Amino acid sequence: MRPVKKRANQADLPLSMDEFENKLETEVLNSQDLSFTVYKQENKQVAVFYIPYLVDSTKIEQQVLNNLLDMQTECTADSILSEIPLSSGEQVSSIRTIRNKLTEGYVGLYVEQENQVIMYELGKTEKRALEKAETESVVVGPLIAFTESLESNLNIINWRMNTPDLAMEKVEVGKRNPKETRIIYLKSVANETDVNTMRQRLSDLEIDMVEDIHIIKQYILDSSTSIFAQFVSSELVDRSMYAIKSGKIIVMVEDSPFALIAPSTLFSFFESTEDRYFHWTLSMFVRFLRFLAAFVTLLLTPMYVVATTYHYELVPSQLLVSLGESRSVVPFPPLIEVFLIELVIELLREAGARLPTKVGQTIGIVGGVVVGTAAVQAGISSNILIILVTMSALASYATPSYVMGNTIRFVRFPLFFLAGFYGIIGLMFGICLLVIHLVRLESLGRPYLAPLYPLRLADFNKAFYRLPEQTKYKRFLSYRPKDKQLFNKERAAKRRDIDE
Repeated sequence: MRPVKKRANQADLPLSMDEFENKLETEVLNSQDLSFTVYKQENKQVAVFYIPYLVDSTKIEQQVLNNLLDMQTECTADSILSEIPLSSGEQVSSIRTIRNKLTEGYVGLYVEQENQVIMYELGKTEKRALEKAETESVVVGPLIAFTESLESNLNIINWRMNTPDLAMEKVEVGKRNPKETRIIYLKSVANETDVNTMRQRLSDLEIDMVEDIHIIKQYILDSSTSIFAQFVSSELVDRSMYAIKSGKIIVMVEDSPFALIAPSTLFSFFESTEDRYFHWTLSMFVRFLRFLAAFVTLLLTPMYVVATTYHYELVPSQLLVSLGESRSVVPFPPLIEVFLIELVIELLREAGARLPTKVGQTIGIVGGVVVGTAAVQAGISSNILIILVTMSALASYATPSYVMGNTIRFVRFPLFFLAGFYGIIGLMFGICLLVIHLVRLESLGRPYLAPLYPLRLADFNKAFYRLPEQTKYKRFLSYRPKDKQLFNKERAAKRRDIDE
């Protein structure tokens, strides 16, 4: 008889079959994540239990169930180990150990009233190429992205974050074509109010079918009239893992490769997964560039309209001469001039996005150069405006989130119309309306402008700038996590003496 690994555990067995099943469902995992089947073997009951998306069902049937049902001897823990020829067999008697083994891809067998559970490692191996995400480019850090298979995604999450504290609640969304949806979070970290709010919103959905997570997102927004995205969506596994660790919730649905991250703030859309892998000084510099690029995209062309229509004193005298010469042949007022050029740039951008990759890039670059040159030569636009619009277009690409980049470009249009009609007063009025809207906006009930409003200085080093990781011993407090500490500050502050 081959040797069997035995573990010294605090014994929670023996139990009756009903008691054992209830203990697993209430103390180990959500019952929806546990496959628990009882088989009759002569005069004894044998339970086979596992988490379906973590194990290979073919191996269970061929290597466990077939041998179990063909047993000719009395069914006991020892006889199961003898009859099932797998080297990974272990005997355990602690519920906590059973829980840990299940999350690692083990299948368990329990004979009623025995004092041991037999565990076999039959984990599923995901054979998936490490492909780059289509919508999020990564230079440094893990490249693996989610797929359209929810089972595969749950397997990847368990592989990356193997902890019993990980909760994966199941919700069915869709009346005619129900699709499995998962709410994923850390039980000891995520705020219960946020979890309950998300659970309630998903449960209350009355829609026929769900094609993608972005369809669900439109139904659970705090403000459906706002153009600003209120939840971050990502196909990068690494970003979702960091969000879960931070106390956030992610939502995934079958047939969608994206995870919905909630709650989210405005500043979440300016974060990149690479920020955590660079030195903090470089990450802080790049993040400041992104914020600067957003302001350039939003205000550069409206300020041009203001300066050339009402407030020439804003332009330096030497530049004013060049600007006057450039605009002397343009038959349109600055507002119409800016609107036409911006519209052409947006058309080129949309055309480049819809064409095949290589052709789209060529159309975007060549088309922009040709149209800009032709517009200046034809006297439709000034050469200074072409430079400003080009700078604004380049700055818009610095925003890591494609959705937020589109939003900023769209908001620019009403701003330069206000600037054209009312000058600097109109522009300031538009900015004030924008700020008021952002202050009133929420994401899963949390302030959208946190930590700027309400002011929480402790979160500034996570939202606006970066400091060394050793200084970030607390999670993002604006999300009100249960466990606020990332690590022990006192232990992290200790330094070894020079003689040590």
